[in-house]
Amino acid sequence: MSAPEFLDAKQLNARAAYWLERNDGGCGEDEQAEFDAWLAASPAHRAAYWRLKSAWSHASRLAALGSAAPNRRLLPLGVKIAAVLAVVAVMGAAAADYLLAPRDRAYFTSVGGRERIAFADGSQIELNTDTAIRTRMTTAERTVWLDKGEAFFQIKHDSAHPFTVIVGEHRITDLGTEFLVRRDPGRLEVALLEGKARFGALDAKKKSPSALLLPGDVATATAGTMFVTREPAKKLDGELGWRHGVIVFKYTPLGDAASEFNRYNRQKLVIADPDAARLTIVGTFRTNDVAAFAAAAKSLFNLRVENDGDEIVISR
Repeated sequence: MSAPEFLDAKQLNARAAYWLERNDGGCGEDEQAEFDAWLAASPAHRAAYWRLKSAWSHASRLAALGSAAPNRRLLPLGVKIAAVLAVVAVMGAAAADYLLAPRDRAYFTSVGGRERIAFADGSQIELNTDTAIRTRMTTAERTVWLDKGEAFFQIKHDSAHPFTVIVGEHRITDLGTEFLVRRDPGRLEVALLEGKARFGALDAKKKSPSALLLPGDVATATAGTMFVTREPAKKLDGELGWRHGVIVFKYTPLGDAASEFNRYNRQKLVIADPDAARLTIVGTFRTNDVAAFAAAAKSLFNLRVENDGDEIVISR
């Protein structure tokens, strides 16, 4: 069971509204599993969801009285709005804001999950493990907020309607682009694969460095710093291995490799001593095959491997 999220009432109601909307459209198998895990994680999650669902269903029944088709998917728009307003009275402004803004959407992946999102303009976003984004796609605005995790963007360029990705206090503006964005605590990385993109501060008034990124450029931003390096195409392709369910290591320190594996799995790898952590490994592994990585470390470096269920400890 996943750990419960510590959300305030507004956030909890908004998340419950998100799941109500997703279930209304029909969840896939992976998304259903994520929803079930979210419900099971906390009594507060279950209470918020079923309170909203009950209010929504009750409002729909009231609005459909006298109708020959009580299925709320078949109700006319005015009746649906009346049902939403009934929900508003029960759940308050947080759920109202979510349900009354159909162009604003939130997407989440669980640990080890992936999701591809396609938009009407031809753009696509692929979400990696444990990632959360919000999108606003209208005729006048194309904006995505990356709240955590990693995503690959394939953007249909439209100079009249720029595609913007906001990550904390930074902004990436598409100029006909394929790019990868990864947000870790205290660190942001943007890798440009095709086209061009402008990377800089969200607040244009700040005298912060900005850069026009070209293919092969990798921009890294930390607190108060930003720099751009060049990477070969093969290395960038390796960083996108997760799109095919694999992690690629090339002379990667064992400690760093373990940290990367831990992004995808609830069973964690622990490198128990500094000497072992500095050993370097080359190889390609399935993102969910922790045992294969531990076996490789044992075979290549004659290391000790102990599996206690929640952790696999690797040491000399």
